[in-house]
Amino acid sequence: MTSKKTIFSGIKPSGDLTIGNYIGAISQWVTMQDEYNCIFSVVDYHAITVKQNPTDLRRRILDITKIYLASGINSKKSIIFQQSAVPAHTELAWVLNCCGAYMADLKKMTQFKDKAGDKQDSVSVGLFDYPVLMAADIILYDTQIVPVGDDQKQHVELARDIAKRFNNQYGPVFTIPEAMVKKEGARIMSLNDPSKKMAKSDENPAGAIALLDEPEIARKKIMKAVTDSGSEIIYDQKNKPALANLLTIHSSLSGESIKSLEKKFTGKGYGDFKKELAEVVAVFLIDFQKKFNKISDVDAKKILEKGRKQATKIAEEKMGKVRGVVGVR
Repeated sequence: MTSKKTIFSGIKPSGDLTIGNYIGAISQWVTMQDEYNCIFSVVDYHAITVKQNPTDLRRRILDITKIYLASGINSKKSIIFQQSAVPAHTELAWVLNCCGAYMADLKKMTQFKDKAGDKQDSVSVGLFDYPVLMAADIILYDTQIVPVGDDQKQHVELARDIAKRFNNQYGPVFTIPEAMVKKEGARIMSLNDPSKKMAKSDENPAGAIALLDEPEIARKKIMKAVTDSGSEIIYDQKNKPALANLLTIHSSLSGESIKSLEKKFTGKGYGDFKKELAEVVAVFLIDFQKKFNKISDVDAKKILEKGRKQATKIAEEKMGKVRGVVGVR
């Protein structure tokens, strides 16, 4: 590794990745590769906090790897690897469970409350404890910057707290990470409900556009997307959240500023705007999927194996220090 700051981020292989994942995370990672040491993982152990079909899970692990590559993440510049292929992640998570993570921390995690709902006593321990594994993912590599959506900031704060507690007890073993939140487009919302994030595991498929959706299906989803009262094409997050979301999608994929889009559609209605947006999304998907389809499973596996070796070298060096200070091995 060079003197550049280190970035770590990952995506869980549950559900189909959406344009929200691309705009809010992956496209941001691509631009960071020249400025930072980038480590990107397919965090498959996070996926099994809820029941998965093993065949589907293996397929999605490869598909996410190919999506990373098709998006422009370059294995010559970045480390791309599968979390479960580097055992240090789960080993460090156990150490942190014992030395740094508190029950009170995990009970505050809003994502656990949202996912478990009123079944908190009957969900897996993994669903409750996965923020500690996420903390291990981050601090294992002396990560300095964690690019996240605003809904994930709480997890980075937990990683910071755990690392500080461990360091206070055992000395300066871990770097304290910082969250980096992309302002515009950080959180693309559902096409059906602008109060909810566009989710890859959304029960209603009409609310999300998957990166591997047929372009014609994506067009129809855009045309059926909810809009707000009135007809003026203006960006107003408070009073026109649905339109603000659609404008953000257009701007992110087309490269046109929201101001220029407002000017372009002065005097025109939602129908005109959605028709153009549908075309922008379709053109993006056609281009993206061409790149995706050129990458074979064999190629993806080779990239993951290369990344496993690179990540393991860094992780094992850190775990050597951790084992030493806590007194095991």
